Amino acid sequence: MRKLSLDHIEETVQKQTYAALYLFTPLCGTCLVAGKMVDVTEKLFPQVAFIKADLNYIPAIADRYAVESVPCMLLFHTGRLVNKIYAFQSVPYLHEELNHLIRADSI
Repeated sequence: MRKLSLDHIEETVQKQTYAALYLFTPLCGTCLVAGKMVDVTEKLFPQVAFIKADLNYIPAIADRYAVESVPCMLLFHTGRLVNKIYAFQSVPYLHEELNHLIRADSI
């Protein structure tokens, strides 16, 4: 997962067909666990651009996408926000959510 600046995040989200933006803060214990689940899930979806960002350094993202809490994963399809995940229940759950994102495109 790549850590990018605000400009690079926006550029990546717009250029990629599928993008997952994982937002965290370093002092959030739940974020550490969720981050490990995201790392595993990332390996299963090479067609998705995974981006990692510390929300403390990019508050404009929180405002733009109405992020309510961390951890949060924003899922994008062709630059458009299509889903927000706050409850990182398990790797199979994240796998299902990303499969849904990709399947919705093929319908």
